[in-house]
Order: sequence, then structure tokens, then C-alpha cells
Amino acid sequence: MSAAPAEDLVKRWESEQARLRQEVVEEDTEDWQRSADFSGLERVGGVDLSFIKGDDVNACAQLVVLSYPDLEVLYEDSQMVTLTAPYIAGFLAFRETPFLLDAIQRLEKNQPELLPQVVFVDGNGLFHYREFGLACHLGVLSGLPCVGVAKNLLQVQGVYKNDEHQSQIAALQKGGDSFPLTAASGKVLGKALRSSDKSSKPVYVSIGHKISVDTAVRLTHTCCRYRVPEPIRQSCASSGPSVIISWLKSITLPSSSSSFTH
Repeated sequence: MSAAPAEDLVKRWESEQARLRQEVVEEDTEDWQRSADFSGLERVGGVDLSFIKGDDVNACAQLVVLSYPDLEVLYEDSQMVTLTAPYIAGFLAFRETPFLLDAIQRLEKNQPELLPQVVFVDGNGLFHYREFGLACHLGVLSGLPCVGVAKNLLQVQGVYKNDEHQSQIAALQKGGDSFPLTAASGKVLGKALRSSDKSSKPVYVSIGHKISVDTAVRLTHTCCRYRVPEPIRQSCASSGPSVIISWLKSITLPSSSSSFTH
């Protein structure tokens, strides 16, 4: 892709992000969110895209739905997809959201009773260059409450992985402890959460849609058996690997490669 078309694409995507950003709801909207023990919450979802090493075009889009609070798998959907949008930093959602949204819509059509009441997204929400990461994008388009949970710190809007940040991490004594990720503007874009007593390395939680940051952090902690919340961990460990292996086998066999569709 030449420089000019890429520039045009970035401008178009920036405009689309700005438009959709206006629709993000940064507060609790559901009764279960206001309950101390999340009474009424029965299903939590997790989404992820798994890539094949060395291949940034073919991926496995995965959605799992777990029971709450038991965190047992109720539903999983893993499908190979071909990404068509280019990778441009800050615009990951334009590559991934269509396939994650498809998975949610398939579930809504085929087994609506299993539709999650909240979706955990392996990525950022408001904690983003323009306060509109993947979790926000998916939340607005799906209409579902979404929580962004990133495993690595995005150094953005005045938040840096510096000595101060490291000392704040060291001060997190137990699972559930957190500290705010505050932008240069003074706005809290998310929180660093020590999600488990077993892991001193935090995850970075931010609002996706229809949930407050404090509720998002509290819910994330209740969904963690290990460092990464179960909805995301299970989406990564679902049937995706076997789907990828089957797909790889299919494209190496002449008899099956022509019949494989994405």
C-alpha cells in the first residue's frame, strides 16, 4: 500500500473512531453491576484472535461464554478468518472487530439464551491513543457491556513504564489491589490491577462500554483464577489451537485446500 492511500485510510479511520467514541457509555448501566456480589450476572464472555506464527493475515477468531460465578464453559466458537484490513498502530479494532462481532451475532442468532451479559476483550478500551480501543469498538457495535484487559502497558497519553510506574506496581500487595492510569489531562483512563495473589505482574483494565472503571476492575478481579481473567484465558485456550491445526493441515493437502473457505 502506498503512502497516500494509507494516509487517506488513517484519516477515515480517525473520523470513524471519533464518531463512534461519542457513543461510548462510561458508567454502569445494568442492575447486576451495582450489586456488591454482582447478583443477576450469570454469563460472562471472552473474545480473542489467535494468529499463526509468521502469518498476520490468517487468524482464529474465538468467543467463549462462561457461567458466573463458577466460570465454567457454557459455549465456545472458534473459526478461521482472513483479515483484510492492514495493521496500523492505534487502529487494531478495524482489523479484528468485524470477526469478533460476527461471533457474537452468530451466538445471538443461534443460542440467544447464552448471550453474555458482559464481554472481556483481550486489549484496551478507553486506555488508548484516542480513548477508543478494541473493547470500546466492539462494545459500541455489539451494544454489550465490554471490559478491556491488556497484558502489557500501552505507553500513551502521558502514562509511561517508568520508575514511578514500577514503584506503583511494587506497592500492589495482594490480588484486587490497583492504581489509576492517569492521562496528562488528569483523566483516569483505566487501572493497573494485581489480579491474583499468585501473580505480581498486573493487568491493565479499562472501560469498553456500558460499565464504570471501578466496576470493571472489581469484576475483572472476581473472574481471575490466575493473572488473566478466565473469559480471556479460556478464549485463548479454547478449541482455537485445534481449529488452527486442522486448517494448516487442510491447506497442505491438495485435495482439501481448494474446498477450504473462511
